[in-house]
Amino acid sequence: MLTKRKKQNVVQDLQRHEKDTGSAEVQVGLITRRMQELASHLKKNPKDHHSRRGLLLMVGKRRRFLQYLKREDEKAHGKLVKKLGLK
Repeated sequence: MLTKRKKQNVVQDLQRHEKDTGSAEVQVGLITRRMQELASHLKKNPKDHHSRRGLLLMVGKRRRFLQYLKREDEKAHGKLVKKLGLK
């Protein structure tokens, strides 16, 4: 689970302006961070199929956010992908 501090760090790292908490970049960052934590949980608990389903739903959601961002602002998309180490 993301703590408030971890979430704030992700938001501060990816926000477009001072009060930005909901842009596509921030959303992708938060989802990526949750996915990392869930992946480590699934390594310890391989039979947890409910959490695995949640992870798959997050993968799809992040993919849609990235497609939207690429369509709207390809430069920001490339920068975000490099920053988060995706692809």
